[in-house]
This record gives sequence, C-alpha cells and structure tokens, in this order.
Amino acid sequence: MTDGFGCPLKQLSINQVLISPDIAIFRKGTSDIQLDQVKTSPNDRGFVVGVSSLGGHTRRIFHQHHTTTHDFAENTIYIRDLSESYKADLSSPFDFVLFEISPASLTRIADEAELSGVTSLSAETASKDIVLANLARALIPALERPEEASALFVDQMATAIGTYLVQRYGGRPAVTASRTRILSRSHEDLAKSILLENLEGDISILEVAQACELSRGHFIRAFRDTTGMTPYQWLLRERINRARELLRVSNAPLAEVAIACGFADQSHFTRVFSNIVGVTPGNWRRNS
Repeated sequence: MTDGFGCPLKQLSINQVLISPDIAIFRKGTSDIQLDQVKTSPNDRGFVVGVSSLGGHTRRIFHQHHTTTHDFAENTIYIRDLSESYKADLSSPFDFVLFEISPASLTRIADEAELSGVTSLSAETASKDIVLANLARALIPALERPEEASALFVDQMATAIGTYLVQRYGGRPAVTASRTRILSRSHEDLAKSILLENLEGDISILEVAQACELSRGHFIRAFRDTTGMTPYQWLLRERINRARELLRVSNAPLAEVAIACGFADQSHFTRVFSNIVGVTPGNWRRNS
C-alpha cells in the first residue's frame, strides 16, 4: 500500500497531516536506508511542493528518455505537477514537509496575491529555498501535535506559503510591494472582536477576512500594518494576557486557566506560556 504520492506506507516512520482551506499539508519521513520505488500516475490534484528538512537524501528520477539523479540537502525543495506521471528510485532517509495545491486553489491564491492568470508552478528539483524552508519548519510543531494546532495559525501560514509560491514560482513578474494598508477602525474592531470570540483560534483567516470584506492576503497585511502583529500573534498575546490576569486574581487550577484561555490542555498552556513569558505559569503566579 502507498500514500497519495506513491510512497510505501510501511516505510514511513513519519506520516502527519494538516488541512487548510486551500493547501493540504503533510509531513513524510523515514529512517530506512533502502527504500522502494515511488511511482504515481497522472491525476488532476494539481501540484505538490516538497521541502526537505534533512540532508543526504538521493533520488533517481525516470523521465521519458533519460534519468536524472538529485541529492537533497537540508532546505532544498521540489515542485511536481501531479498531472504528469512520476517514477523515482529513492535512497537514504528523508524528512519532507509537503504542500498539495489544487488547480482551483492555485487560481484563488494567485488572484488574492494580485497575480491573476497564474495557473501553474515551475518545476524544481533539489533547489535551495531558505524562505520556504523556514515557513515549512514553523508548521512542524502543529503537524506533530494537531490537537493543539490553531486553525487560525494553520490558515495564516498556508496563506503566506501559497502567496510566496505564486510570487516565486508562478512564472509572472513579482509585483512591487504595495503601499501600507491600514484597517479602518470599524474593521479593526470587528476583526479583534471576532478573534476574541474564538479565543482558541478555531476560526479561519478567510472567515475573518470575509467579515471585513477583504481577501485573506489583503486582510493579513492590513491587520499586521495596523497592529504590528499578524492575527495569530495578536490573538496569542491576548490569550497570554488573559491567562496572566486569571493567574493573578484567582486560585483556579492551571488546567482550568488553560481551558479558559483557549489552550488544548495544561501541558499545551505551560509550553506556550513558558516560551513567551520565560517562566512557567506556576512560577509566574507565585512571583506576581
């Protein structure tokens, strides 16, 4: 049995998935030295972009009349058009974050990025892309703990990744940076109100953007230019501020504070609070 990209499931020690409105996000990895051949037939699913977070992987790709061999270093990528058949011999371990984008999603992302007319991504194999690698790496904690993953964060990251892909690999000249865009006071208040009503982050960027009658990309840029933070960063700050207030004025158990502030559980709350504040919630309460 194989996964949707032709890789034998028995050889995958890492097989994780997140779904956003326009991009399906996967992480596939193995520590096996000897790997089976990967083979897929043409389909209409669109494009897959792979980002290698582990160096040393090699694959021999079979083309119609020749073969090519590629070494994947850390932070290298590939882009495949899934409408074309694919066959490759794999060797040595790998760890890839994959982004699958349908033709309809690619068109929608391009329109929102003001690059209407982009319908494909240029093929790449073992090309280095530090920007995309860093974006992919930021998603690994969410892939490892999907029960803690905020829909707002995943959607925001997917929007940023999709925009970058159509700008870098869409075959169209990149547009010059647009002027600073500020949300109107009413749209800023509306967006913040919606975010606070969904403190756990289980709302998509698209839903908030549509309430403000803006595209996702425009909304994220305008929110950031208005507040100095992305929507997810702003909401996370508000959750931490609320947690601090509850810790200061109440004796509620940490598990109750965690749920009240939109975290999955106490361990999730402790991990995020410690990363941002620098001390555990318990230590902060004792010292406040």
